[in-house]
Order: sequence, then structure tokens, then C-alpha cells
Amino acid sequence: MQVTQLWRYPVKSMIGESLTAADIGPLGIDGDRQWGLVDRETGLVLTARRAPQLLFAEPVARGDGMAVRLPDGAVTDDDDVLSAWVGRPVELRRPAPDERGHYAVEGAGLDDEAPERWEGPAGVWHDSTRTRLSIVAEEALGGRDVRRFRPNVVIRGGDERDLAGSRIRLGGVVADVVKEIDRCVIVTRPQPGLERDRSVLTQVRAERAGNLGVGALVVAAGRISLGDALEVA
Repeated sequence: MQVTQLWRYPVKSMIGESLTAADIGPLGIDGDRQWGLVDRETGLVLTARRAPQLLFAEPVARGDGMAVRLPDGAVTDDDDVLSAWVGRPVELRRPAPDERGHYAVEGAGLDDEAPERWEGPAGVWHDSTRTRLSIVAEEALGGRDVRRFRPNVVIRGGDERDLAGSRIRLGGVVADVVKEIDRCVIVTRPQPGLERDRSVLTQVRAERAGNLGVGALVVAAGRISLGDALEVA
């Protein structure tokens, strides 16, 4: 198997950026999901499940900080402007090193009195404690646009499901593949250049029992570049 694409998502649920190489640490790709919009009333980290307009916003790095290019082209890091855009009070920020993101399950509204919640890992706005790198095979995509699935690593030459439960070497990185990734309504959402398409989730459920891609935890940090081999360690 060989790496054909690398992706990073600097702000949770916003437009990703394609890379030719990436440094990988314990939290995953450096800079991946390091920023997010946090609801100031509920403490929940916003995702495209609950705020689908996030998929139309683009992260813009500003030195050590971050701003957002909104769909109208305006670039801002003003929390009041971002709050007006998403329709609720939010702040654009990084987590503290020991801070865990809080998320609500699909179907429990942000305004519910007691939505069911779970915690992500510390120090990053990932919404799963069992994924720091997400990997998907071109063969699994089946011609569907990779942006719908928001992976970190795209590979060619096999089925990523065969990696589940294995330790892998990916370029200079060692990782344990611990789960298949179950897919939700986000894969159907519109985003720049992509229309809403409910059939995507229907197909994934029919073809792959609702899973597409695998999640891995980093064992040894290193660097991954396009063309690197993925091998079972």
C-alpha cells in the first residue's frame, strides 16, 4: 500500500488542506483539528453535524493564531462576527493541553436541556479518543469525493479494513489501527463544489455496514510523505 494523499483540518469541521508531507506527533498530524468553534453557553465543540455551514468556511493561519474565511470572502477571528454567522455565541480557540472536547450525539440538539455527551481526547478537537490518524483506501472511496470523508491519509493498493487490529509503519510513523470509522450524516452534507447527496450514506451502509476508513493511534512520531509505503509492522 502507498500513500497518495495527505489532509489536515486546522479548524474542526472546516475546509481541509492537501499536503505533500506531514509531521506526526502523539495527537496526529501537527496542526490537525487544533482549533475549533466552542459554544460559549453549552461548552460543546461545534461540528458539521450540528452546524453544517462550517464545511463552507476556510481556516486562515495568522502567525501563531487562526482566522476563518467565511463564505462571503470576509476573513475574521472576531468571536462576535463568528457568533453572528453560526447563530449562537461561540469562540474560536485551541484546547488547553489537558482539556477534552465535549460533543453531543446526533439527534440531541444543542438547545436540549440535557443532551447526551461524550468527551474527546485531551489537547486536540478530535471527537474520538480512538483516532489520531484516519486512513482510507482509494478503492474504498469507489469514486466518491474524498472530501466527504475528511481522512488524514489516503492509500492505494488494498483494503484498509484489513489493517484493523494491526500495528503499521507509515513512512517514519508507527501506529496502531484500532477501529473502523462509522459514518454519519456529515458525508451527505453540501460543501464547496459538492451538492447534498443522501445516497452517499446509504451506499456506505449497504456496501460496508456503515464503516469507511480506519482510525489509528500514534505509537512513534515521525514524518509521512506522498509516495511512502504503508506496511504492517
